[in-house]
Amino acid sequence: METIDIARLKSGEVNLGTSIMAVQFKNGVVVGADSRTTTGSYIANRVTDKLTHVHDRIYCCRSGSAADTQAIADIVHYYLQLHTQTSGAPPSVHTASTMFQKLCYDNKDALSAGIIVAGWDKEVGPSVYNIPLGGGLFKQPWAIGGSGSTYVYGYCDATYQEGWDRDQTVEFVKNTLALAMSRDGSSGGVIRMCVITEDSVERLFVPGDQLPKFWQGREVLGTETRDADLAGAVAMAVDA
Repeated sequence: METIDIARLKSGEVNLGTSIMAVQFKNGVVVGADSRTTTGSYIANRVTDKLTHVHDRIYCCRSGSAADTQAIADIVHYYLQLHTQTSGAPPSVHTASTMFQKLCYDNKDALSAGIIVAGWDKEVGPSVYNIPLGGGLFKQPWAIGGSGSTYVYGYCDATYQEGWDRDQTVEFVKNTLALAMSRDGSSGGVIRMCVITEDSVERLFVPGDQLPKFWQGREVLGTETRDADLAGAVAMAVDA
């Protein structure tokens, strides 16, 4: 049986070379991510779940070091449960994102973590917060992150529109992630999405063989085109 020569692989920790995003719509938010986890050039896990539950209506998307982001999410989940018990009310999305931001900023020299926090709360409704490397905190109508995000900023800027409903937002997230996964070698696998509203949290799944390929267009010189051109061709006289 052939074995992998680990010495030939690029050194590095288990890394979520990633495409993650969250988009706000009228009644909720849609969060989504690819599923590829890499260790250098080796794909350590092709079906990772990068959408992490931190409270009933609050989720985070993780990019960067898998170990760092899992630890941060576990700590925030613990403090949000404590917050709920002591205050008697569920936390707001801003409270959760502030906890993430403080952990990321206070330990920015030791962590590799880019996190998007999104969810619904009774004070604000749906909201999305982006916490990039370094520990900043930015509230945005949509946010993207990870290595695949650099390939799709232009697509998002040109495509996103306010006022979308649930289905339009889900389609936007699915198309954006599929485009990022096709361009970025560190992103891939399947698409996992989560629709968070006041009433429910709905998980969605797109298998790898059903990813959108809308950007590929129609083959210009395909078989059908050539056959049609040949059928209508007229012979030309050529001087000997």
